[in-house]
Amino acid sequence: MTITAFAAGTYRFDRQSASLVSMKNQLDGLAKQLSTGRTAETYGGLGVARTTSLSAHAAISAQDGYLAAIGSAETRVKLTSASLTQLKALSDSTRSNLTGIVATRNEKLPSTTVQLAANNLSAAVDALNQQAAGVYVFSGRATETAPVVSDQAILNGIPSEGLDGLRTLIAEQKKADLGPAGNGRLTQSVGTQTISLAEDPSAEVRVNFGFTLMAASSSNSAALGANVVAGTKPDVALSFAEQPAEGAQVRVVIQLADGSQNTLDLTARAGEAGNAAGAFSIGATKEETAANLKRALGGADIASVQSASPPGVAAAFSNGRAGTATVTVGSNPTVGDTITLKLGMHDGTTKSITLTAAATAEAGSATAFAIGATPEETTANLSRSLQNALTTAANTELSASSAGRASLNFFEGSPAAGLSPRRIVTDATGYGTGYAETASAKTVIWYKGDTASDPRATATVQAGTSRTVEIGAQANEEAIRRTLAGIAAMAAENFTTGTGTVDTARFEAVSSRAANLLTAGDSQQSLEQIGTDFGLAASSMANAKSVANTTKATLEDSLDGVDTVSTEEVAAKLLSLQTQLQASYKVTSILSEMSLVNYLR
Repeated sequence: MTITAFAAGTYRFDRQSASLVSMKNQLDGLAKQLSTGRTAETYGGLGVARTTSLSAHAAISAQDGYLAAIGSAETRVKLTSASLTQLKALSDSTRSNLTGIVATRNEKLPSTTVQLAANNLSAAVDALNQQAAGVYVFSGRATETAPVVSDQAILNGIPSEGLDGLRTLIAEQKKADLGPAGNGRLTQSVGTQTISLAEDPSAEVRVNFGFTLMAASSSNSAALGANVVAGTKPDVALSFAEQPAEGAQVRVVIQLADGSQNTLDLTARAGEAGNAAGAFSIGATKEETAANLKRALGGADIASVQSASPPGVAAAFSNGRAGTATVTVGSNPTVGDTITLKLGMHDGTTKSITLTAAATAEAGSATAFAIGATPEETTANLSRSLQNALTTAANTELSASSAGRASLNFFEGSPAAGLSPRRIVTDATGYGTGYAETASAKTVIWYKGDTASDPRATATVQAGTSRTVEIGAQANEEAIRRTLAGIAAMAAENFTTGTGTVDTARFEAVSSRAANLLTAGDSQQSLEQIGTDFGLAASSMANAKSVANTTKATLEDSLDGVDTVSTEEVAAKLLSLQTQLQASYKVTSILSEMSLVNYLR
């Protein structure tokens, strides 16, 4: 320990030195504040205000994070909305072109319409493959994967990989619907004065292919009797080859009341989760699980089932009765008498065939039949005209129905195991007997992105402390699938024969189906609804951005006088301290020169 020497009068000089050093330090501190604008360089230098500063800076940092996230998300939402707007424009363009041509019946324009549809399909694919900062916005969580394959792969498949496209599926569906006789899978027989029609004897064929006999009527029942006995529903038993694992998916196509079909995808779940919507419970045995699957369908009429193998779902059709129609020529009709047969198709549409009695009629007529010399001769003429009418209807309306159904089926295809597009099983003659129960690996899967059940939730933005905005999208959403199906159904067709003749009747029928696909029904999702979701997301983010900016500004204001200083105030203090320091230096200098000799003088 060192003891500093003490002499009389040193205390006063020590105090003066300490005061000068203190003022010098204050001067240096004020000068630094003036140059940096900060109160101190460390939180410790803020004293008791450091808690306020730390808290405010943390909150400001959080607001900066929200603003950065919102800024990035705003770009993504704008690009997604722009793609949806373009998709809507392509849909409207295709639909207006279809309805306009059907109205004018211009035979020169079908080929142009097909080309327009092909161009619109290509543009739609480009819109759905939109990227924002390297992220594919329509892929859900699979942001590094382009969601949609090329338009050529959609239409023609990928032959080098053995994968079929939409055109192949349409051709298969048409063949299965037309049947060996080309009349919609109906069997026609003629007796002396009676004509009989019957649906296919196979229950599985009846619920999936061809015409359904719905009703018959006559304008002169005394001469022409007409009657339909509607078919009855078959019994369907479900089974599994193996017990489904947790998360296994099964595709079930059900028959609706109007004759159309609807596709349901259900997931096997254990415990109470199996009772949720879109799921079925895994039982103690595979038989119990099959019963649970049927129970989950709520009594709906099953048309087909499909899954991966395992679990290998299967449906066995039995019982049920085929519908029949009978036309009887009791006596020769008079000119103008009519008979009408109403036929149903598996897209929910109907076709009515009306045949009119005439004095003479061409052998190939599909609208009139000749009155013969006897009822027996008239019966033969009516049978021939009925066969012509059924064939014509099958090659126009039913063929168009096949194209629309196949297109919807194709775009329902999913990369999830067991959920590829349905493919048709054929018999030895090459005609469809039903749909394959094991998912095919020989079809192009047009969509490669995420398959989450809630597309919006696949991408979220933290826009506030407890505020998130959902901005995810998937190209496999219902409205987008139907739009692509409608455009592609036209793009895949050809309405000009080898001789250059335009099949206007089939063109009009396909155009009608395609236009229906491009128009959302009351219970169907629309492109406008998806666009509204993103409009609301943009509005929510704009509101959150405003709140974040206001909060940040308020917090920054609260730091005035804590972290930062007023340059005017510091300058005034600095000037005052400089004056004091100069005065202190002067006084100290004078005092240091004083001595007893100077005083005695």
